[in-house]
Parts: sequence; structure tokens; C-alpha cells
Amino acid sequence: MLRLCHVSLRQDEMPQSIRSTSAARAAVFAPLAGGGRAELVTQRLTDAIELGLLTHGEKLPSEAEMARQFGVATVTAREALEALREKGLVETKRGRDGGSFVLSEGARAAGITRRVTRLSRVELRDMGVYYSAIAAMAAELAADRATPDDVSHLHATIDAVDVSVETSARRGEGTFRLEVAALSQSARLVREELRLQSEFAPMLWLCLREPEQRERSRQAHRDVVSAIEAFDGDLARRLTTAHIASAIEWLLDAKAELENRGDTA
Repeated sequence: MLRLCHVSLRQDEMPQSIRSTSAARAAVFAPLAGGGRAELVTQRLTDAIELGLLTHGEKLPSEAEMARQFGVATVTAREALEALREKGLVETKRGRDGGSFVLSEGARAAGITRRVTRLSRVELRDMGVYYSAIAAMAAELAADRATPDDVSHLHATIDAVDVSVETSARRGEGTFRLEVAALSQSARLVREELRLQSEFAPMLWLCLREPEQRERSRQAHRDVVSAIEAFDGDLARRLTTAHIASAIEWLLDAKAELENRGDTA
């Protein structure tokens, strides 16, 4: 479970889905503070799906029920579900047993691949540069502010990942980034990390499909933690930048390969 005690946030500032508890699950559909927008509903649900709080194949509430729970208009809930479908996170089935369901890992992976082919190389690289800037700054600040207990927790987070399993590695990647962001003690950095995890990280970490990339990622995390433990913010920043840059190059190569074989559907 992520420890965000360093960061003081209101409930409407931090998606509660990052806490793996029954209370966190209930908080996914808690009313939005200060009124609702489709973007906020989409973000809340995206965070919950990406972090495993809403499980694969799970049926979401109806548009009317979702609107009631979030305290928003039905049209807002409808727009949020449409955005989730475009992201490849849910599918909507018609009929008696229909509804909106969280997609399986396989279906979501296919949707992510389609997104990669539809974005240009310039767009992908630009998104990667921005994500790298956020993650690197968080790592640099974490090196200045982390306690020995925090470092031990980061080591435990890495050790908990089963790199032989792709889904475990991908979730471990996201968890590690959030843990480091939390140690920066910056609420804005944590929120931006969460946003970018839902927007870009699923594409960026496609490289984790390969076993050797999962091993490299774990070693990269260990190197960053060693830098944080040594209070070397500059090294933590540079290591984080290098790790993400490597993932970007892999992604661009994968995009080229998909395009060469005509897989652009």
C-alpha cells in the first residue's frame, strides 16, 4: 500500500483508489467535491482500473447510478464512460445482460497498441519527455527528503514484484513511480504522476512485455533507490531520466515495427 503521509491532500485532490482497502473501493464512487466534470469522473475511474481497484471483467454502475453516486449529471457520467471506452479501459455491451465492463488485460493491451500506432513519433517522444521530467524531479526531491524507513519501503516495493509476470511488472512500475513521487512531498507531483500513469504509462511501459526488459526495469529501480539512500538527488534524477529514455526508444522502435507490418488498425 502506498504511503502518502508526507503529502497533505484533500479527498478531491488525491484519487483514493491508490489505497487498497474496502474504504478505498467505496471512495472510487464517492461524490466529487465542488461539482463534477466528465474529466474528473474519468480520472477517478481510470486510476481505479489502472491500479487494480476495479478488476477485469467487473461491471460498472449504470450511467444513472454512477451519476447519482458521483453527484453529477447523467450526461457527465455518459461522457466519462465514452472517454474510458476510447482509452480501451471499458467496453459497453447492449441487451438484457449488458452494461459497461472493465476490459481484460488482453483487450486493453490491444487498445494500447492501437493508440501507439495512431500517435506520431513526435507526439510519443514529447509525452515521454514530459513524463520523464515529472518522474526525474520526484526522484531528485525524494533523495533529499526520504528517511531510512522510506528507503526500506522502496526496497520492499521492488522485491514484491514478480518480474516473471508481465502484469506484476507493469503494476510494480506504476507503484514504484507513485512511491517515489510521494516521497517528494509534493502534492502536485503526485497528482501529475497519477494523471500521466493513466494517460501515457500504459504505452510507455509496453517494453515490459519482454522478460529482459522487466529485469532491466527492476535493476533500474534498485539503482534509483541506492541513489536516494545516498542522498544523491542528481544521480537519482539522471538514472530515472535514462530509464524512461530507454523505454521511449523501445516504444518508438515497436511503433516502427507495427507500421512496417501494417498493424495500424
